[in-house]
Amino acid sequence: MSVHLGRMVVLAALAIAAAACGSPETATQDPAGAPAPATAPSADPGRMTGEESSPPTPGSDAPAPELADMPPFERSRVTLVGPEGGAGRDVPVYVADTPAERGRGLMGVEDLPAGAGMLFRFPGDVRAGFYMKNTLIPLSIAFIDADGEVLAVLDMEPCEADPCTVYDPGVTYRTALEVNQGFLDEIGLRPGWRVQEAPGLPPAT
Repeated sequence: MSVHLGRMVVLAALAIAAAACGSPETATQDPAGAPAPATAPSADPGRMTGEESSPPTPGSDAPAPELADMPPFERSRVTLVGPEGGAGRDVPVYVADTPAERGRGLMGVEDLPAGAGMLFRFPGDVRAGFYMKNTLIPLSIAFIDADGEVLAVLDMEPCEADPCTVYDPGVTYRTALEVNQGFLDEIGLRPGWRVQEAPGLPPAT
């Protein structure tokens, strides 16, 4: 998926303005600091997972999948931990932590291993939404604050041509985790869980 940020009209997104990687289809406007205010789109924002969700399940002993190289993205890992703690669930991730990488996201990717994802990292807090232009697989996304707490979860559908739905979480967040749709439901992740990044990642730009 790609990010879609509003210009001066409040549009919760990781941007739909300046071209990421120079392509208008992957265009994003990704500020180096706090983004411009955003306004919720009129399109259906998707399903948000709230407190009515089923209780979290314990971490799985299943081995984490291996990720193939996908330049320019680095590979890392996050651990998903329920509100009651426990062992957590390791998820290998591609890391998108520059404007060009966040603009490209998972566009054009035909297959994402089950139990893996992409971690979008920002240099500051973001109040924006994501869109699925040229993204081929259904995704779920968790929006996470600077302390690692999950604030909102949405399901997102592929979109081949504009207009594409902008998925507005309605929260201010620092990172976002995309995985195959259904994976977060499968493990019971909901707001209140925590996402722990692997140590050693450089600052986002």
